[in-house]
Amino acid sequence: MRSRAWNRFAAANAVLIAIVVPTVGRSAELSGVAMPGSIVVSGKTLTLNGIGLRKKAIIKVYVGGLYLETRSHDPAAILAADAPRAVRMQFLRNVGHERLAGAFREGFRDNAPTFVERRKADVDRCVAMLPDIKTGDVLTVAYVPGTGATLTLGGRLLGTIEGREFAEALFLIWLGPKPPSAELKKGLLG
Repeated sequence: MRSRAWNRFAAANAVLIAIVVPTVGRSAELSGVAMPGSIVVSGKTLTLNGIGLRKKAIIKVYVGGLYLETRSHDPAAILAADAPRAVRMQFLRNVGHERLAGAFREGFRDNAPTFVERRKADVDRCVAMLPDIKTGDVLTVAYVPGTGATLTLGGRLLGTIEGREFAEALFLIWLGPKPPSAELKKGLLG
């Protein structure tokens, strides 16, 4: 007889399979990285909205793609919609946990400071999920209505943080007033 822990583990992995699955569609390429034209998030097909490059000074860090049900160039409308969305990042270099965690913390702090004050424990949980990244790794942040924000690395679920409010703050990292770079935000918005 299976234990409750096993059932939760099996259910989480079943969700994982449905969370982020690349599909055939019109892809885009940037810096040698081809982003799939669409992905499936929790049974919904999301279309590539735009693609951008994250650079730190002159160093290329990752190519990011924003996936939505309906294309949009309006970050406020994207964040306001209670609809699935995802940011898929394919890394062009190794990035250690501490650096990645620092970048996420900075993004939260710069774009959602009052949220960080109220929900510090959720921000800490999210940052703790981030692994060391190797060149070629794909980290995907997705929002699933009714579930919350999920982080996956190469198709492996890193964790979920419940609630729409957290997901909105998380996506502000890329779509807020102070994204990692204006070039990246512009690319994601198509």
